[in-house]
Amino acid sequence: MISYSAVIPVKDEEGSLPILHERLKKVFTKLGKPYEVIFVDDGSTDNSVATMQRLAKRDKHLTLITFRANFGKSAALAAGLKKAQGEIVIMLDADLQDDPDEIPTLIKKLDEGYDFVNGWRKKRADSFSKKLSSFLFNKGTSFISGVHLHDFNCGLKVFKNEVADELYLHGELHRFIPVLAAKSKFKVTELPVLHHPRKYGKSKYGFGRSWKGILDLFTTIFISNYMAKPAHFFGSIGMIFFTVGFVMDAYVTYIKITTGTTQAKIPLLLAGILLIILGVQLLSIGLIAEMIAYYFYKRAKSDL
Repeated sequence: MISYSAVIPVKDEEGSLPILHERLKKVFTKLGKPYEVIFVDDGSTDNSVATMQRLAKRDKHLTLITFRANFGKSAALAAGLKKAQGEIVIMLDADLQDDPDEIPTLIKKLDEGYDFVNGWRKKRADSFSKKLSSFLFNKGTSFISGVHLHDFNCGLKVFKNEVADELYLHGELHRFIPVLAAKSKFKVTELPVLHHPRKYGKSKYGFGRSWKGILDLFTTIFISNYMAKPAHFFGSIGMIFFTVGFVMDAYVTYIKITTGTTQAKIPLLLAGILLIILGVQLLSIGLIAEMIAYYFYKRAKSDL
């Protein structure tokens, strides 16, 4: 029975891989329990794959998954999690900015009753622009999601295997893994971890991805809060639109009845009609989504 599974996405990190591998071996040897290390190559264009193949030949604990092209970090993590067999899963970036020696401390935190421990790069060794974009991202995510952590996108995370079974990763949802875990009712916490300057490879993050982060955050909130009850999401917005539109049209109608003229309120009347139509459409979408969800629930139940 494997106790620990380390899942590590790789994209053009040939320089750091041998060092990371040795450090992981030392950490898991000290822990003294069966382990596996899963490298997932996400379409590297350097010698990362050849480097990992050499390491895998010498180490029976190492498993290599390779993608034919770059599919993104979420896809790489999803593939690694699917392969992981350990009772405890460790996520770690391959660039050595996060310190493997922090792993035992995070694992120990799980013994306090937590299901998910997120690293917190309290003293970041990054450029000002990266720190600023990360600060804004973390504040916005904390405010909108209601999950209060300081560093959602830290690559170093430790959690129980049952959390991995609940994670739905695609696009760039890997940045919101703590939110997905918390919304699935797992106990989530964080611990400060060391963060080192990048020595190998190039950073893949920055301001250019901020707008995607906003879309991914709303996707995360939707799938975690309303996946099982889509009518609540669409219905709530639809009812607001319908009510506002109805009140607007009722007001114009009242003016017409009492004064005999709309008093140039035709634009208000048309806006009200539009909102009513949008409201009905959203309510219908919510009901259709519920029917689809119920259909697949019944189908899955009949297959058991």
